[in-house]
Amino acid sequence: MTKAKQPVDNNQQLAELTLDLQRTRADFENYRKRVEGEKHSARASGEIKMAVSLLPVIDTIERALTHMPPELANNQWAQGIVGISKQLEKQLSAMNLKRIDASLGAPFDPRLHQAVQMDEEAEGEHEVIAEELQAGYMLGTDVLRHSMVKVTRE
Repeated sequence: MTKAKQPVDNNQQLAELTLDLQRTRADFENYRKRVEGEKHSARASGEIKMAVSLLPVIDTIERALTHMPPELANNQWAQGIVGISKQLEKQLSAMNLKRIDASLGAPFDPRLHQAVQMDEEAEGEHEVIAEELQAGYMLGTDVLRHSMVKVTRE
């Protein structure tokens, strides 16, 4: 006995193939979105690592400029260091890396500043920055390093 061939229902076969195609498209779209998310995450992680690795270099250049003897202010070599500092600052700004404001008298914000000293004798209601001890930086809206500050009240 031979089996008789079942008649092929073209509409049913078309419906099954259409569903398979829709599933494949949805799977591919999910894959594409996941890969884009992973690429974005890897890029952001690389930017953070690079910025954090540059912070000690920035600190060293700033210390060198802060402690430059007045007699070297017009020295060409010293001016070259000042130029390097400005160029580095411009590049960091283009990367959206910015220094946290910790200027004298600025309000103390524990989300941005780390108080390492407190003037206990000062009286007042508002905590403000008396001195910046180490610069803090943000990459976009994320704090990479808090500003280390001395706080007083006014």
